[in-house]
Amino acid sequence: MTVTEVQPGHPGHPEAAAPERRARRAGRLAVAMWAAGIAAAFVTGWWLRRAGLETEDALPPLHGKARLLTWPMLPAAGVAALAVAVLPPLARRLPWWAALAAAWAAAGLWAVALAVTDGGPAALTRPLEAPTEYAAGLGALQPDPLEWLRTFSDRLYAYTTHVRGHPPLPMLVLWALERIGFGGTGWAAAFIIAAGSSAVAAIAVTVRHTAGERAARRALPFLALAPLALWVATSMDAFFLAVGAWGTALVAAGARRGARLGGVPAAAVGGIALGALPYLSYGLLPLAAVPLAVLALSRPRPRVLAALACGLVVVPALFTAGGFWWFDGVAATRDTYLVSRGSAQRSYAYFAFADLGVLGLLTGPAVAHALPSALAALWRGARARARVPGLPVALLAGAALLGTLALDASGVTKGEVERIWVPYAAWVVVAAALHRPPARRWLAAQAVTALAVQALVLSHW
Repeated sequence: MTVTEVQPGHPGHPEAAAPERRARRAGRLAVAMWAAGIAAAFVTGWWLRRAGLETEDALPPLHGKARLLTWPMLPAAGVAALAVAVLPPLARRLPWWAALAAAWAAAGLWAVALAVTDGGPAALTRPLEAPTEYAAGLGALQPDPLEWLRTFSDRLYAYTTHVRGHPPLPMLVLWALERIGFGGTGWAAAFIIAAGSSAVAAIAVTVRHTAGERAARRALPFLALAPLALWVATSMDAFFLAVGAWGTALVAAGARRGARLGGVPAAAVGGIALGALPYLSYGLLPLAAVPLAVLALSRPRPRVLAALACGLVVVPALFTAGGFWWFDGVAATRDTYLVSRGSAQRSYAYFAFADLGVLGLLTGPAVAHALPSALAALWRGARARARVPGLPVALLAGAALLGTLALDASGVTKGEVERIWVPYAAWVVVAAALHRPPARRWLAAQAVTALAVQALVLSHW
């Protein structure tokens, strides 16, 4: 028998396997740190609450209560098992647009299946019916929404908690739904779930334009089964996620070479959507890091950048003309925040690290395992000053993570980030595309994380 020597550089050579072994070890360490960080956040929160130092939340760092669900979780577990089995092959084999539609449908079904464990279909509308929510304040827009907009900052103290904490656009969106015949929390819930789950398709479109179709197909199952689905049904932040995701997808589509009409229409519409983000939530400004990463990867033509810039000013111009000055809204919201009993009483030091544990719950262990590979790709790309394998995916996830860390350090978001950070967390999940398909074990770990949180935590959203 002739023994053939395996040459250096061949995939079978021991030296070639070394980087993969290091990546696996780093991934396992990252997952251990993920679990330890989440445990530390809850243990510290329990201790602070017991000492009377953190009393705003019953289960810090989450804004919810501890509970135990058993048999009501079975349908959601069945949906998870089916999705883990079929999503990877569907994402690989279906035509592109069919794969997007399947992932969108799976994401919506997953969010609904998790939510209805809290009491059937009524659980989908219950979060929107709370006296602190937007729907409770819709009457203030009657009979003159323009007058409401002009006096929004001056009369902020009179509005419900969520209205006080946000710019006026979310209320105007719900008012517009009501005006076209889709009033009530049932229609609002359907709108939020459909929009929030559609972000799976939008993010995949962005990944396809910046990192290639193979990476986008790898990302689809992880986007659809991400634990953040727990707060897609039904938190208004899921709608914010959709606006940011589709705006970024349109920018990515417009920035690519060979786009229709030079990419100008797509970039302009994407700019309009992205320009609306600060008028949906004051905490969405750092999300601009993601479309900036898209531009850095795509290097669009000047006319595309000009169209994007024109689109970005549309919504701010309309609101300013309508009498709402964004900086006045920020100041008024800050004043109401400081005098309220809400998150102003929360400890900055505790939530600065504990909220990162919540981010870990939103994104799941598969993302933790992939982050070392993403960081390695960023490092290799920076050293080579070139596009190395995995760099586009890592840059998108890293941009979202950077925006989240900026919010965390600023103290603008202390607590309740399980919903507030949903528009950021979905982009961090893109890092899971670095797993080799079908990666069912990691996909199952994502689903189990969501099921465990739903079974053990009764969230207000």
